[in-house]
Amino acid sequence: MKSKVMKNENSNNSFYDQRVIFVCQGTGCVSAKADQIYAALTDEIKRLGLKNVSVEFTGCHGFCQQGPIVVIEPEGIFYAKVDMKDVSELVSSHLRDGQPLKRLYYHDPTTGKAISTYQQIPFYKEQQRIILRNCGHINPEKIDDYLAVGGYNAIKKALLKMTPEQVIDEVKRSGLRGRGGAGFPTAHKWRICRKCVDTEKYVICNGDEGDPGAFMDRSIIEADPHSVIEGMIIAAYAIGAAVGYIYVRAEYPLAVRRFRIAVKEAKEQRFLGKNIFGSDFNFSIGIKEGAGAFVGGEETGLIAALEGKRAMPCSRPPYPAQSGFRSKPTVINNVKTLASVPVIITRGSEWYASIGTETSKGTAVFALTGKIANSGLVEVPMGIKLRQIIYDIGGGIPDGKKFKAVQTGGPSGGCLPANLLDLPVDYESLTEAGSIMGSGGMIVMDEDSCMVDIAKYFLEFTHSESCGKCTPCRVGSQHLLRMLTEITEGKGTPAHIDKLEQVAMTVKQGSLCGLGQTAPNSVLSTIKYFRDEYRKHIEEKKCPAGVCKNLIEFRINEEKCTACGICKNNCPSGAIEGKKKIAHKIIVERCTRCGVCYDVCSFNAIVKG
Repeated sequence: MKSKVMKNENSNNSFYDQRVIFVCQGTGCVSAKADQIYAALTDEIKRLGLKNVSVEFTGCHGFCQQGPIVVIEPEGIFYAKVDMKDVSELVSSHLRDGQPLKRLYYHDPTTGKAISTYQQIPFYKEQQRIILRNCGHINPEKIDDYLAVGGYNAIKKALLKMTPEQVIDEVKRSGLRGRGGAGFPTAHKWRICRKCVDTEKYVICNGDEGDPGAFMDRSIIEADPHSVIEGMIIAAYAIGAAVGYIYVRAEYPLAVRRFRIAVKEAKEQRFLGKNIFGSDFNFSIGIKEGAGAFVGGEETGLIAALEGKRAMPCSRPPYPAQSGFRSKPTVINNVKTLASVPVIITRGSEWYASIGTETSKGTAVFALTGKIANSGLVEVPMGIKLRQIIYDIGGGIPDGKKFKAVQTGGPSGGCLPANLLDLPVDYESLTEAGSIMGSGGMIVMDEDSCMVDIAKYFLEFTHSESCGKCTPCRVGSQHLLRMLTEITEGKGTPAHIDKLEQVAMTVKQGSLCGLGQTAPNSVLSTIKYFRDEYRKHIEEKKCPAGVCKNLIEFRINEEKCTACGICKNNCPSGAIEGKKKIAHKIIVERCTRCGVCYDVCSFNAIVKG
């Protein structure tokens, strides 16, 4: 940050008049005591009397599994997995004596190479950060930091140099599509709302992120809330709204707090309120904490919750852009969509449209999780191959395991196999393959994953989160879950597969909202790509991955067994018998298939199959 980091031109490159230590304080790093590290660094610098060194905190850097993360600027030195015990040495060695602490560098899991700067870490190097442009680089609780990187210049340009129609046209030319899941053209939604003659209109930011394993919206709110607020102001100007609401789930307390701080700061700086930038445009923002229902992320369900009702979708048309909150024209955009708008207005639609594919412009943010070496938030251009995300950025599958599948789009997405690793990541390609872009979840599975169990897991979630309003979703998801459970318990018949497909298509075609319509994707995609695995569960009563408890049988390899007794001592059901120096045996009738023996054996003598 130029306002804090000033290079001394008369000295060598290692000397700066002021250093800034950025400590990540996103939810992930805070859970690993980053807040204590921040305080300890501040105290240690003061104790040693170091001048021209300041400590700041940032939001999420994205590389979650490497937290707590500390970055020293302007050198860009990246320290990973910093612990409280490292603080004293980090300050004395690096900041006082000029000797970076190499043991805290990031170490590439493939090559073992130590990398000192975040720009050279493959996880960051292979990304193209537009939505996440400020995440990890500014203090989210200081509006001056956002202003220092060009914040609120976009709304100034829009208000003073562009008409609302010109703003909508610019967004249209950019090709921006909604990042909440459906991919609806943003400008088209704005134009519909703009044309409504009603003078009372609303803008709503959808921050109700409910996908298991997804944390994109939360991290953006925590790291760069002003970019979302600025996007909301531009959207409001474009459609003619005077009031906006940020709907964020209550389970995100840090995101809620930072949003409140940012709104307060924006008001104080007169970016919110009356006559913004001396114009006749007025806009205010309120914050609503959602109760956490998955269906609350659906537009009409969100509106119901915002009005104090139960979050239940309603039939359309009319669409929210025509009749939404309080039956008034309402634009609802996702956090990532709104965060994209300021940079489009600032840098221009032509620049933005040059990124991505013909029909899917710009970048997409994914929460990369599961059986992956590098988990975290990644932002990549649309059209990138799945293989590039999983291997070049994600670092591949750990422990020498084989890649098996990746699910995109959260619990409503589909599971894609290894032969589709070169599939482009865009709206059309993923839909054609039987999955969806969704809001950005991406879960990687290795050879130890059972695809029938995976389908069951996601069906359990979508069934439990169904609002129950429409019969296809309420009853159909229950039938799907029952049949999947029967298959995993060894009770499946050959007719189960055909029946699963029939019911899944009924749910898909007959459900009221997008959540019900996409809920069967995990079932349909796993049957499409992993049908043999279903057949083995049904015909051979075996789970190839050794996951489904009722289809597992444990036995002891007598040649490998050392008769150490660890498995016997840890077996909760007393199913293992044996004496010293004599290979042990598992009594099948007593075995509960809990897997404790498999987990505790150090000699790989327990065989699971």
